[in-house]
Amino acid sequence: MLDERKLAVLRAIVEDYVSTNEPVGSKALAERHNLKVSPATVRNDMAALEEEGYITQPHTSAGRVPTDKGYRLFVDRLSQVKPLSAAERRAIETFLAGAVDLDDVVTRTVRLLAQLTRQVAVVQYPTLTRSTVRHVELVPLSDRRVMLVLITNTGRVEQRVIELPEVVEDTRIAHLRAVLNACLDGCGLSNVPELVADLPERLPVEDRPVVATILSVLLETLVERHDEKIVFAGAANLAGAGFSTGLRDVLEALEEQVVLMRLLGETSTDTPSALTVRIGSENPYLRGTSIVATGYGSGDNQLARLGVLGPTRMDYPVTMGAVRAVARYVSQILAAS
Repeated sequence: MLDERKLAVLRAIVEDYVSTNEPVGSKALAERHNLKVSPATVRNDMAALEEEGYITQPHTSAGRVPTDKGYRLFVDRLSQVKPLSAAERRAIETFLAGAVDLDDVVTRTVRLLAQLTRQVAVVQYPTLTRSTVRHVELVPLSDRRVMLVLITNTGRVEQRVIELPEVVEDTRIAHLRAVLNACLDGCGLSNVPELVADLPERLPVEDRPVVATILSVLLETLVERHDEKIVFAGAANLAGAGFSTGLRDVLEALEEQVVLMRLLGETSTDTPSALTVRIGSENPYLRGTSIVATGYGSGDNQLARLGVLGPTRMDYPVTMGAVRAVARYVSQILAAS
């Protein structure tokens, strides 16, 4: 365990390297930071930090840069993440509050997070398996056509136009709507097939062909939308990121939804709202990157995860503060919607 003085030196090295992208020397540290020790002491502390693997010397005549182990200790010993300013919080709230549906919430969130952190933002859509039915609407379009609208507790809206096998009056449509909502309101989407399996048999004979057609389309919709989905933004921020490993690998990972899902999945914890930071070699799929992520959802129900992907030379306090704040606002919007 490092003493407080060496931790202060490590903290100063991380902050300077993140700021300048240049190896940090002992003289510069002594001049720029109020370490209250002589340059010789700083050199000795840097030598000790290097020997223990927290910093390394990339070139013979250069200063030092943090290692993955150094970044890890820096993050673990952060006294606090950098809070957003009042203006930033208002801007987040205003920007996200204007969303009209879940797709809009996700699109705005990923753009906002990329702008705040200057990294690649990644947002996972809430999976249908974790969602529940809030409302089923049947909207008559003509005497043999209706629109099925499925609304989930996450704000997701699925719409399908259905051709009915016979002419159906609006009063019958209204009755079927009430039956469907009585059966499905509040149930998990993964439980819908079981709950509606015998529904046609519980209705009058004349309604069975119509409801069977509607249920068929409803179940098809659930199957089609079952796969998890990832949205990202801010890939242009990678241009000046200075990755220690190939940028090509990172760009390829962004194109592969499976890789992004795995990266986010590796950040999951028993406490959904906790911030998780995976640094460099801790990421089995992209070792030259760091990921800051957390869960979001409605109340205590985590629906999905969001976060930021970038180089290990990342401003961790700022990034962690932004990820935490944005996740909190998204959760509030979903809880209120």
